Amino acid sequence: MFDTLNAPQQAAVDHTASPLLIVAGAGTGKTKTLAARVSRILDAGADPNRVLLLTFTRRAAAEMLARVAATGSSRAASQVWGGTFHSTANRILRNFGQAAGLSSGFTVLDQGDATDLMGMVRTEEGFAERGKRFPRKETVTGIYSRMVSSQAKLSDVLETDYPWCADHADDLKTIFTAYTARKRSNHVLDYDDMLLFWRGLTVSPVGGALRDLFDHVLIDEYQDTNPIQADIVRGMCRPDTDLCVVGDDAQAIYGFRAATVANMWEFADHFPGATRVTLDQNYRSTMPILAVANGVLGQSNDHFAKHLWSDRTSGVSPILHTHHDESDQSRAVCESILDARERGISLRDQAVLFRAGHHADGLELELTRRDIPFVKYGGLKYLESGHVKDLLALLRVLDNPADQLAWHRILASMEGVGPATVRRLSAELGIDDQADDSVARFIDGAGAVPPAADTQAADLRDALATCLSGDLNPSAQIDRLKQFCALVFPTRYDNATARLADIDQLAAGASAYVSRSRFLTELTLDPPNRTSDQAGPPHLDDDWLTLSTIHSAKGLEWRSVHILHAADGNMPSEMALGDEAGLAEELRLMYVALTRAKDELSVHFPLRFHVNRYANDDRHVYAQISRFIEPVRELFDEPAAPSVGVDVESELQLAGVGVADEVDLALSALWD
Repeated sequence: MFDTLNAPQQAAVDHTASPLLIVAGAGTGKTKTLAARVSRILDAGADPNRVLLLTFTRRAAAEMLARVAATGSSRAASQVWGGTFHSTANRILRNFGQAAGLSSGFTVLDQGDATDLMGMVRTEEGFAERGKRFPRKETVTGIYSRMVSSQAKLSDVLETDYPWCADHADDLKTIFTAYTARKRSNHVLDYDDMLLFWRGLTVSPVGGALRDLFDHVLIDEYQDTNPIQADIVRGMCRPDTDLCVVGDDAQAIYGFRAATVANMWEFADHFPGATRVTLDQNYRSTMPILAVANGVLGQSNDHFAKHLWSDRTSGVSPILHTHHDESDQSRAVCESILDARERGISLRDQAVLFRAGHHADGLELELTRRDIPFVKYGGLKYLESGHVKDLLALLRVLDNPADQLAWHRILASMEGVGPATVRRLSAELGIDDQADDSVARFIDGAGAVPPAADTQAADLRDALATCLSGDLNPSAQIDRLKQFCALVFPTRYDNATARLADIDQLAAGASAYVSRSRFLTELTLDPPNRTSDQAGPPHLDDDWLTLSTIHSAKGLEWRSVHILHAADGNMPSEMALGDEAGLAEELRLMYVALTRAKDELSVHFPLRFHVNRYANDDRHVYAQISRFIEPVRELFDEPAAPSVGVDVESELQLAGVGVADEVDLALSALWD
């Protein structure tokens, strides 16, 4: 690893004595650089238990530490504190939480559970029966999370992001107050709480003890941190802490999650005397591709100066395709994919990227028709499936009997148990009072269920008792609880057999854990996208194509990349056209898409968009090519558009001349 570092990478690895900001352009080897820095720190004799490596996915931390281990420091690498902000927060709160007023047995709500709890509070406060429209629980949760993670006032969030909810400000305050109280009484934390409590500890009397935990702090993807995370970084560092952050402000694309690139731009203000090292040698893409990426990025000055370059000076020019419409685009993309496959580029080395998931709807149909297997990133997450959440609710009450939301889900899953029965059982078991012995009461026979649920309740009591005995590891506990699921799934879901197979995969994922609490927490904080993530690589035919939103593609690369719908209104999104900051983020999103390609890049622009793609009429609107692509158009090869029964060139001329004439006539009619 050390022998292959270039000069800026070596400077970043060897730097000492001041906070360090590494500005790492796309494909410039930031992972290798950060891993080499960790390895150098360990080689210098640092205690690995006093090294903190924060990343935005657990997999990223594991990959970096695996690279460190490969240099011969495997034992030391295994002792480094490596993980996400949230997983590290969980570890710290388990040790120091009592100083923050937390129960040692708190559980963590995923985003779906937090939404359900918000909905429960919304109903209890009477906002579901007002006789007029009130924001749904998903909207209320979105407002809350946006407000907390961005640390913005409710009034500002409503004005900027949810103006249609502005009249409900006072009611939202009531819901948020009740939601917070319910979380505290149930001993549960949501994602935002994890960071808030960690930040709170850094300024509490135990803050000094937290700062003394680490001598070295390294943070990846710093451009994606939010204001709370930036406060945590400052709160965890002593004046002599060796701090190193890595990021690319040109790839800051998560503003909708309240991430702020300002944390990176203001790093030197927050840490005076900081040193900045820029990595700009790209090891991924050819120079023709980088020329387009540099040209797009050069349309904005809101980033640290960088100009990507590569030793791969030759290569095919990027191609800009103009298509008659979306259907023509889908057909042409499939033809290109199959052609590349015949030229030796496997489907797994190709990807189709798009701004929003629905942009690929037509392409998915065409791929299916042509028997091209694909995997799409951006659908329903594995843990958002109802049957998986049922099983996790069982584990959660074993860990935290005061978890009212989990109890309600379990009780309602049994046959004949409706809302009224759930309320009665909650009272009889002490769930409403957050009793710590509610599970024990249920096992001992408290809580009479309807006769139709007698068999299910008896099995549930036995399963909970068995899991509490301490004889079963988390995987075995899931296997035992699966028997209860087998009783309730057939009346609760279609295709119960397939859903029970998902539970088997969950048990397989739990086999690496000895602690139920740790399994639950890590699964919640870093969930798999789908069942196959628990079982290893998928086995789809002998090959498959990747379809992905650009957001999901960040950090990945393919030999051949197709970018769909490069038209204004799609890229950039029409939702961002009136917002300067939003438009700047859309430009960065285009930059991220372009820099995923290693060898071949194709950008696709449909000339026409049908008003109703499923109607029999031909009503359509004309599109304009993306404002980000037009200035660099000369850097693309533009093949003649294929004829699809219509002369595309003539349509372009008609769109320019005919519409202009109509506009002029309409204007002159106003004063003639």
